[in-house]
Amino acid sequence: MGETIGKILFSEEQLRNRAKELGKQITEDYAGQELVVVGTLKGSCIWMADLLKEIEMPVTIDFIQASSYGAGTVSSGLVSFKKDIEANIYNKHVLIVEDIVDTGNTLSAIYENLKDRNAASVEICSMLDKPSRRVADVQAKYIGFEIDNLFVIGYGLDYNQKYRNLPYISYIENVEEIQD
Repeated sequence: MGETIGKILFSEEQLRNRAKELGKQITEDYAGQELVVVGTLKGSCIWMADLLKEIEMPVTIDFIQASSYGAGTVSSGLVSFKKDIEANIYNKHVLIVEDIVDTGNTLSAIYENLKDRNAASVEICSMLDKPSRRVADVQAKYIGFEIDNLFVIGYGLDYNQKYRNLPYISYIENVEEIQD
């Protein structure tokens, strides 16, 4: 996997610099409060690790997994939960860390699920935001980068569970060309 798939949209350096900026803002916004950072599996893992290193306060971390994609490239709109958080978030501030807000269907379901547990607040930090595809009414408070309608891969983002380990974000122009 030494080749570049498509054009590099964001380098590892750009992503880490943005994580540093957002980590500083999150530290300021939640100073003196109890913060639970909830990563969405599997895509947010690399971005969340970079972000957590830049949040200069104690946090609790947990993970949740839900999906509306399966193996395809288009959201089905039907959200299924595969893993729930273990932390008690009652009266605590929750920050959902997401890889990308696309249609917003999955993230909206996660947001409502966590909000219904009487958290003090629930906010979203997404590495990427693709507003042109938004269907659900969901908005991230912290956004790494806004992108056009591209099928992006790398830095945790995948196509059929591949390419998550690319150290940058790129895109696939013709998905059919790389299918097994």
